[in-house]
Amino acid sequence: MKAGFGRQDITPRVGVELCGFGPFRCRHSIGIRDRLWARAMAVEQDGSTVVVVSCDLVGLHLSITHKVRAKVRAATGLVDEAIMVCCTHTHSGPSTGPYIGWGAPDAPYLETLHNRIARAAIDAVRDLREATLEHAEALCVGVGLNREYDKDAPPLTECLRPDWTPAKPELTDTTCQVLAFKDGTGKLRGFASYFGCHPVVCCSDTRYIHGDYCGVATNLVERDGDGVVGLFLQGAQGDVNSCVVHKPEQEALLALDVIAGRYARAVRRGLSEARPVTVDRVGGVIERVAFTRKAWGLDKLRGLLAEKEARVNLDEATDTYATDQWNLRMETVYLIALRGLVARAERGDPLQPQTELHGVRIGPVTLLGSGFETFQAIKNDIKARARAKFPLVMGLVDDSVGYAPDKTAAARGGYAADMVPLICGELPFANAHEELVEGMLRLDAALNG
Repeated sequence: MKAGFGRQDITPRVGVELCGFGPFRCRHSIGIRDRLWARAMAVEQDGSTVVVVSCDLVGLHLSITHKVRAKVRAATGLVDEAIMVCCTHTHSGPSTGPYIGWGAPDAPYLETLHNRIARAAIDAVRDLREATLEHAEALCVGVGLNREYDKDAPPLTECLRPDWTPAKPELTDTTCQVLAFKDGTGKLRGFASYFGCHPVVCCSDTRYIHGDYCGVATNLVERDGDGVVGLFLQGAQGDVNSCVVHKPEQEALLALDVIAGRYARAVRRGLSEARPVTVDRVGGVIERVAFTRKAWGLDKLRGLLAEKEARVNLDEATDTYATDQWNLRMETVYLIALRGLVARAERGDPLQPQTELHGVRIGPVTLLGSGFETFQAIKNDIKARARAKFPLVMGLVDDSVGYAPDKTAAARGGYAADMVPLICGELPFANAHEELVEGMLRLDAALNG
């Protein structure tokens, strides 16, 4: 087996608008706390090569992934199935996804972004050298809590205690998976860590650029070694928050280092406990799918649009950012989304856009990725039926399509099930839970049959 690593700086210039925390917040960056990176690992076995890139970004539209693949394909000859591009989902980076109103994308940044991400992947392929792989599953608690089924975030003084754990840890990831790549002398060359938790520690008032707790933690572990490159692979984080979020700026920035330190210790524990595994083969598979959306016809869309226009056009409506105007800003998001959907429906365009499911196998480890922010129950269903020895169910892979709520959350409706799809300019999903489970299991079977 051979492994190679690459890393490219993807930090935007100060002043770009950051993504997250609500619509039309004008949350422009004022400084760089930590730089953002595209980190890549390439693995080769028996003439087959795969490359995985992890980006300190909120998400990527599939069109950007296609541009990245084209550059990597031209430079290395790798096919699309062998090139996986994933994101950590930081809310302290530039707006790069399809989210309406959640930060205005910076055009010059987006025009150059795919080149920088591709360069990390190309460098990793060109860095391929003989290596061995070790794996560990390390204890990791005190980072996340399930925001759908657990209590709200505790007071800062409570959750920053070293012994804090959530009331229902079983509804979160309690371990992280660690992959360690070493050279012939046993020296660490690179690593990947996998964990499912919404990465956000900060709040709507923080305007410094950084990679949230997972980016800060990866930086810390990288500094332990000489030239070591580390990737964070985002797991099922759709219903899991970090234990600190939405606190005042100074408290949030303090907590950022505390939570990052907890995760860094878990990764270090995994690196120390990792044991060799055999990489018999590597490979990738992509399935292009259109998930079923709710059957909102043109008449319903027009009716909803008329309702939103009536509210936004009230005489007393303003564009101020006071708390009582939150609904106006959210109504504007819906207005933009519905106008786009009505226009597409009137042209006869499909309202069930395609996305990708992407699987990559590295010996006993199989990465099963989608563009969703996946709920824990979905991940658990996939793991229970997967053939891979170590199936890692990943989100924010190749695309960004909003939440995949589990059946309970979907039936209840609300933010994840109904609002976020419209924020992405699309209809709500009709059956994301079952369709995503079956799709991921098809990838797993193709790679591990």
